Amino acid sequence: MADLDDLRRLSLALPGAHEVTYKGSPWFNVGRKSFALVWNDRVVLKLDTAHQELLFEIRPEIFQPCKVATGHWSFVELGSLDETELAALVREAWARVVPKKVSGPVLEAARG
Repeated sequence: MADLDDLRRLSLALPGAHEVTYKGSPWFNVGRKSFALVWNDRVVLKLDTAHQELLFEIRPEIFQPCKVATGHWSFVELGSLDETELAALVREAWARVVPKKVSGPVLEAARG
C-alpha cells in the first residue's frame, strides 16, 4: 500500500520536480505548475483527462473527480494503490506539466 512518503519520493525523483508547501500541505511542482498535491488530507493528481474519466467509472472507490479551475483532476486513495501503480500515475501527472521532449525519454524508459 502506497503512502505520502512514496508519493514524495516518486515525485521528487522526476526531472525538474520540487516540493513546495501550500497552506501546510506538500505540493509537487515543475516550475510553477503542480502535478501532485495534498489538499484537505487527500491526494490529488493531474491525470490525463480520458484516463481519469475511465478510472472514475471503473474504480470509483479509489478515484474521484476533483474540480480544479475549469477542469477536473483526480482525488486518489493512496492506501488502495501499490507502489508500481502509484509510480505510473505520478509519471503520468508529471508528464502533463513538462514539455514532451522532457517527458518522452522518461516515459519510454519506464515502459522498459
